[in-house]
Amino acid sequence: MSSFVNKVLLFPYYALLAARNRAYDKGRRKVADYRSYGDRVISIGNIAMGGTGKTPHVEMFIRHFLAEGKTVAVISRGYKRKTKEQIEVQVDSSPLEVGDEPLQIKRKFPQVRVFVDKKREVPTEQLINPPLGQPVDYVILDDAHQYRRLIPGRSIVLIDYSRPVFKDSLFPFGRLRDLPTQIKRADTIIITRSPAWLDEWQKEKIRTANRINLSQRLFFTTVDYLKPVQVFEGADGRFIYSQEAILFTGIADPIELHNYLTTKYAEIYEVKYPDHHLYTKGDLKALARLARKHPAAVLLTTEKDAQRLRLVESACKAVSTRLFYVPIETRLIEGESDLLLYKSHN
Repeated sequence: MSSFVNKVLLFPYYALLAARNRAYDKGRRKVADYRSYGDRVISIGNIAMGGTGKTPHVEMFIRHFLAEGKTVAVISRGYKRKTKEQIEVQVDSSPLEVGDEPLQIKRKFPQVRVFVDKKREVPTEQLINPPLGQPVDYVILDDAHQYRRLIPGRSIVLIDYSRPVFKDSLFPFGRLRDLPTQIKRADTIIITRSPAWLDEWQKEKIRTANRINLSQRLFFTTVDYLKPVQVFEGADGRFIYSQEAILFTGIADPIELHNYLTTKYAEIYEVKYPDHHLYTKGDLKALARLARKHPAAVLLTTEKDAQRLRLVESACKAVSTRLFYVPIETRLIEGESDLLLYKSHN
């Protein structure tokens, strides 16, 4: 289908998004404004539907602030959770109650308060101006760029290195869920999944391709893959060193993980599920059948998938001894200074 036809079919959606954003830009809709709090309220979001690495970037900021001795809270919508009310996430919460990503963050950083609430301004106010107790130093809003009812003190938008937003299209003909011009509302742009090193000419080329203003701070991050971790206790670590791997994922874009694993394993058998897929006993039986065909292969998945796999732990018994997830960490690429990325408040 031609790009012209795509634009014609998408025009009603485009007009709806434009009208919505214009209403907020003109002040015709009520908002909670936290700009007076500086960088204490930080939004980390994107324009695309997924795959830019929001959760690893939230975790990157958490690691930095905790290392500074600061207190941190995270607020998420809790995508695909089965509940509607505000919930403070606990390490033993269910992903059905709170969503897989908030649960992953809580389990990785138990000292961080994590909330799920559709109305994000409610827990933000509770954390920044509590009626009793000490306010937290930083509130991180996970995936809140499209949530126009709240204006953060700092707005960060993530863009995939390989997918400039102005060369993409609105869903369903592309992966954009908002107009690409909406990156102008961010004060900071992070180009994610970048090569480990870029020269200044390459960085400026990316800035131009994404029409990033000179007033917007621009950073580049890359992904480090860490040693696989057992999903359940009792897994045999020797499987990690197999020559074969069965990779199964329920994330938006597993291509980078697949490419990394090709450097570690001679043969990779891949099974893909939709993003945020809730695994069933039938799924695990199918994986067990595949595993029986490759008795030496390690089974690998993502940390986000591991949260959902624990819902069907009994069905995992046939493969649990060789089931591992691959943790990832996001970091600034070589040569990037973090002095502007992490502004501290007094």
